[in-house]
Amino acid sequence: MKSIGISPRPIIPLILPQLEHRYKISRLNHRLPLLHLDGAGRSLLLMASLNNHNHNHNHHFRHADSTASPPSSAVAKISHLKAVVLGDAPASEEDDVVLPSHDFSRQALVPSQQKYLEMYKASIENPAGFWSGIASSEFYWKQRWGDQVYSENLDVRRGNIKIEWFKGGITNVCYNCLDRNIDAGLADKIALYWESNEPGFDATLTYSQLLQRVCQLANYLKSVGVRKGDAVVVYLPMLMELPITMLACSRIGAVHSVVFAGFSSESLAQRIVDCKPKVVITCNAVKRGPKTVFLKDIVDAALIDSANKGISVDVCLTYENQLALKREKTKWKEGRDIWWEDVVPKYPTSSDVEWVDAEDPLFLLYTSGSTGKPKGVLHTTGGYIVSHIPFLCSNMNFQKGVLHTTGGYMVYTATTFKYAFDYKDSDVYWCTADCGWITGHSYVTYGPMLNGATVLLYEGAPSYPDPGRCWDIVDKYKVTIFYTAPTLVRSLMRDGDEYVTRYSRKSLRVLGSVGEPINPSAWRWFFNVVGGSRCPISDTWWQTETGGFMITPLPGAWPQKPGSATFPFFGIQPVIVDEKGVELGGECSGYLCVKSSWPGAFRTLYGDHERYETTYFKPFPGYYFTGDGCSRDKDGYHWLTGRVDDVINVSGHRIGTAEVESALVSHPQCAEAAVVGVEHQVKGQGIYAFVTPVEGISYSDELRKSLILTVRTQIGAFAAPDKIHWAPALPKTRSGKIMRRILRKIAARQLDELGDTSTLADPGVVDQLIKLADT
Repeated sequence: MKSIGISPRPIIPLILPQLEHRYKISRLNHRLPLLHLDGAGRSLLLMASLNNHNHNHNHHFRHADSTASPPSSAVAKISHLKAVVLGDAPASEEDDVVLPSHDFSRQALVPSQQKYLEMYKASIENPAGFWSGIASSEFYWKQRWGDQVYSENLDVRRGNIKIEWFKGGITNVCYNCLDRNIDAGLADKIALYWESNEPGFDATLTYSQLLQRVCQLANYLKSVGVRKGDAVVVYLPMLMELPITMLACSRIGAVHSVVFAGFSSESLAQRIVDCKPKVVITCNAVKRGPKTVFLKDIVDAALIDSANKGISVDVCLTYENQLALKREKTKWKEGRDIWWEDVVPKYPTSSDVEWVDAEDPLFLLYTSGSTGKPKGVLHTTGGYIVSHIPFLCSNMNFQKGVLHTTGGYMVYTATTFKYAFDYKDSDVYWCTADCGWITGHSYVTYGPMLNGATVLLYEGAPSYPDPGRCWDIVDKYKVTIFYTAPTLVRSLMRDGDEYVTRYSRKSLRVLGSVGEPINPSAWRWFFNVVGGSRCPISDTWWQTETGGFMITPLPGAWPQKPGSATFPFFGIQPVIVDEKGVELGGECSGYLCVKSSWPGAFRTLYGDHERYETTYFKPFPGYYFTGDGCSRDKDGYHWLTGRVDDVINVSGHRIGTAEVESALVSHPQCAEAAVVGVEHQVKGQGIYAFVTPVEGISYSDELRKSLILTVRTQIGAFAAPDKIHWAPALPKTRSGKIMRRILRKIAARQLDELGDTSTLADPGVVDQLIKLADT
């Protein structure tokens, strides 16, 4: 094992904590951090001297107080670290950091800490100039925004919360995804690869072919009365018709509401009643592994349910997915149901663009709440391209809509995709998320295509017909960027290395993680086994509300610590505060907040601005409260500890569930773990752990005791689980998200309050967990 010892000389500064501690930043009159690996001591040197300045917020300028004094020191001593260089050797548990190799950094978009800090500093000191420069140079605007790039008030004590970006700018996301890239010479570049659930079936579309398909659907939608601001509900699996539909809606200014094609008819009906769509688009069936799911039957039941509640839909456009079900076996309602293949191809392959304001809505996305009741999240065009904002159309009645604007969403998702994955024109990109979730919106459809990327869509289950399917697909399409959830990583890790190593995977260049904190052992397996110790991991932290990445590594720029999300993206000012809202400097743990807005920031909860302010801005006035806990180590790296409501208070000790889960899965016989809090008569709350052993390991008291001892050893006796609940599997959505709401109800034995379980990949898991509750 080859590793590098990092000398504990007093040369490692708390660079980012200095930036984060009230973000007192002045002009570029400081020494920027440099990475050195000297020949003798192999020391990692990062040097910086930052001047402190106070900020006054006034429209789009953040002024610096030139009289502020600099900090006493920006250089601090750190403990002895061991490191491995990307591509040199596997990362072991003894290695603290993974350093970017010279070859990777040399070709990276952000090749050094110095370049990162230059760009980051510019984005904080002059956000208007930074983001308007990107928006105007990399996107097409029919009309430029006004004099103010943005305006904000994040302090409830100063009035209503208000965030605006690129107001008055006129653009269109579909035009920027397709027409602009075709005009730039990408007409014949592959836009979409599609891989069927069944091996051996696939398809491709170039950018020009994709535009033609999008225009045909756009023209059809207009012919049946869909206009700007109208809603279209989309209940499709991961077929090419899904991004085609999203882009067609954005082209004509309609608001698409993609519903994950795993929701029950009741859940789908709730969303139909809520947004009152002009059209529902679905397909007759889909194969997930060996199982056929009859989607059209689910839609039929939902349309009956919604009609009984006063909302009727006149058009149900249905795609015939022949590999799953022939049309003659599909149930049909004449006069309402229309086969996609019979009508859409007859329409012209060109379509006019509906130009929209940057603050106009782009899409509506529902998320599940703690009660299982859906919340509508609305994203607008300009901010989402740069990010997102609330929906303002009066004909919709959303239960809880997080509103994202068009222009900001466009700019922000495109920019985060470009830098967080170090995107190159030759890349083939695969994100395993479903478009029914925010990740599929931002980083399957919009973010990649705004960059002219080649995107891979996979219809089926990641372990069908065997756990090597992902790597078979990677080799087949020469995938270079692979972005997935820690849950899937741990699941594949459980199946064994042999399913990975039988494939080459040499095309992989960058790996990514999304959805929850990735524990260090899973990070190392992902890095060592999947990436062959040569691929940096972009462990991204963000939320539905943020529209895009907030804290993320930039490949090639910073040394990575397994399990850490590292440092903030451009324009993002994360702070960690205590319970009183006081900002904490240096090494600390607390509540993660964000000061100042960013283009992707959501603007309101539709119809309930008071709740928007109460939930996100009143807990810590002057900040956006993320609801997440976070630790920052002495080197400035951020470690997400999970939702604050996932923090368990045991006898006065606040324990992050992610921290306990990480300790459990570090046990060699634990494949996966999920931790929740339960009421405890003595301690207030107790720790309840659902544990899935590795394949072939039986449940036993010995293993139970060993797992508890592991947590006691790594964290402390106060964090030892009170209950180990054996779990053959965990309840997950098909995108890999663990449904912790269900686990909490099982742990509390509130079995009559489980809520909607229809989104689970395997609903039968719930019954298995209930049967094992008292073992």
